[in-house]
Amino acid sequence: MIHTKELFMTLDPAEMRELQISIGDRIYIQVANWHLYLGDAGLAEALAMECNANLDQGPNVAARKGLEAVQVALGGGNTHMPLARLIPPGQLFDLEEILGPYCR
Repeated sequence: MIHTKELFMTLDPAEMRELQISIGDRIYIQVANWHLYLGDAGLAEALAMECNANLDQGPNVAARKGLEAVQVALGGGNTHMPLARLIPPGQLFDLEEILGPYCR
């Protein structure tokens, strides 16, 4: 289950798609020694939308709020966990770097 906000979009559709692709290609969930990229996990769009809703607050805030807002279903939906708890710490900095150019 993924929760997203329907807020005023600050990016046009082409920029949103570009952001989604960047997130999907660079950000991953780490489980043990396995890396599952968000594009493959189907989570890149939800994270891009959540981050987009907070771009006006800067890349640090947008990244943190986005990662906390996206809830990832585990165990067939028995448990939900914020995406923030599934990515390694270095990935937060990568996400902030991705978001930087989009903050206005």
